[in-house]
Amino acid sequence: MIRILIAEDMYMLRRALVELISMESDIEVVAELDSGGDIVARAEAVKPDVAVLDIELPVLDGLSAARELHQRGLPTKVLILTSLGRPNHLRRALDANVSGFILKDSSPDRLAAAIRSVAAGERVFDPQLTLAALEHTESPLTPRESDVLRLAAAGDDVGEIARTLHLSTGTVRNYLTTVVYKLGARNRVDAIRIARTSGWL
Repeated sequence: MIRILIAEDMYMLRRALVELISMESDIEVVAELDSGGDIVARAEAVKPDVAVLDIELPVLDGLSAARELHQRGLPTKVLILTSLGRPNHLRRALDANVSGFILKDSSPDRLAAAIRSVAAGERVFDPQLTLAALEHTESPLTPRESDVLRLAAAGDDVGEIARTLHLSTGTVRNYLTTVVYKLGARNRVDAIRIARTSGWL
């Protein structure tokens, strides 16, 4: 029997996943979570063979949780199940030593097969996303420029970004101006759109 942990913050989707997976005779859901902050502690407690994690989770995102599971030496394999099919997420997943990465619009049969493959020690990655990652160009932004743009994309104003990153408001404005220039954008909003489309945020 393959023991799995599921972490998905949307209740209806999580329950649907649990119901679908529970129909498989060789797979048992031993834990279901709505927060990334509980993943490592629960995995240590129930020792699942596979953790099926969403990327966007409150407290701790799925990729960071996967990295922590690996760093702690836990034997749990990680399968990322997400609607965020961005090339940079696949690269982050590889860096976090995940064993699989498939999209939420995959069929239930595909999900069950991926769980079995990951449990058996194989690696499973969505082929279209893998191809996109290979074709993906690196971001021209520095880590600090990316931080500033990410906060701007979240709706923070210049003052809030400055406080969060411990910068002056003038420095934040300079970063945003540089980002707009580097991305060939018309303005800050256009820069956010370009960065998101390119998978840099």
